[in-house]
Amino acid sequence: MEDTVNAFVSQFEIEGAAAGPLAGLTFGAKDIFDVAGHLTGCGSPDWARTHGPAEAHAPPVATLLGAGARLVGKTHTDEIAYSLMGANAHYGTPVNTAAPDRVPGGSSSGSVAAVAAGLVDIGLGSDTGGSVRMPASFCGVYGLRTTHGAIPIDRTMPLAPSFDTVGWFARDLALMDRVAEVFALPPADSRPHRLLLPVDVWAEAEADTVAAVAPALATLQAAHGPATPLRLAPDGLDIWFETFRVAQAAEVWQAHGPWVEATAPSFGPGVADRFRMAAGITATQWATARTTRETVRARLEAVLDGGAVLVLPTSPGPAPLRTASEGDLDTFRRRALRMLCAAGLAGLPQLSIPAGLAGGAPVGLSLLGGRGSERTLIAMAG
Repeated sequence: MEDTVNAFVSQFEIEGAAAGPLAGLTFGAKDIFDVAGHLTGCGSPDWARTHGPAEAHAPPVATLLGAGARLVGKTHTDEIAYSLMGANAHYGTPVNTAAPDRVPGGSSSGSVAAVAAGLVDIGLGSDTGGSVRMPASFCGVYGLRTTHGAIPIDRTMPLAPSFDTVGWFARDLALMDRVAEVFALPPADSRPHRLLLPVDVWAEAEADTVAAVAPALATLQAAHGPATPLRLAPDGLDIWFETFRVAQAAEVWQAHGPWVEATAPSFGPGVADRFRMAAGITATQWATARTTRETVRARLEAVLDGGAVLVLPTSPGPAPLRTASEGDLDTFRRRALRMLCAAGLAGLPQLSIPAGLAGGAPVGLSLLGGRGSERTLIAMAG
């Protein structure tokens, strides 16, 4: 297989089980998941230099292999997975086949690029703050962030452990559900589900994006009834975003601070800025963020009680141009996280659905549900 989109950091083949529900299919694994005998580079030459080959497969890799899928390589990630755009100062930017002049999104950049280009059937990724959902939106494929803790994530580079989840990309819903079943996620709930329209989140999206996803929203409402408007964050999305930013950064520094101080890695510009910020988070800031996070969790549980599902744009707009400045990328990232942070703060699943084009580039519509509702979201999107 020729890597036509710079999706892979390394290509090799590991055959899956001879028989299984994913037999005959291929997958690429984001280069934060351990694959026995191979280096886990995490998008950083300095990480690769200071770590040895993995001794065993990460559980998500082992599960896909056990179900018959064939692993064809490790895919690029943003540096230490601490970004959302897919641009890596050391390894370049994978090509977004759906919009080649735009970034693919990250940090699961190689996995989404490989799926969008048809190089693999399944792209294994991770989602901490949006690293499956936003690339799926940018590249016009399906992407699922799973419930926090639903799929074991051992032997995987942590970013912010209380946020880190397993996710994946595919080009069709039937395969999304087959993979969910392989991961032993609960079957779809057949009861009726109310749609909720978080107007404060919709207000963050650009007008052309709202227009582009409107037909997909209409289709969902035709199937499940009119969406009920509500204000998701009574205290404001600014507070939710700041809570996410502080709590994530504190965990990032707890996980990687000792390595950063010992190694002095040569980070790319945006990642370097974020690590500097993470190093400065105080104990008081982190404690305040943890308290506010519990309030957010309670709010989401109350809103989604009884099987309600939030429907919202995945991202403020289509992917930024590859030529965008680091400052422009960071501005977009911060806007996007205001829309993406709810699922991360509450540990909930979210499915991004290809929904249309804005400015000629893909945009996605998302379904966000309660814990364990992954296959319900997939069924509702069908």
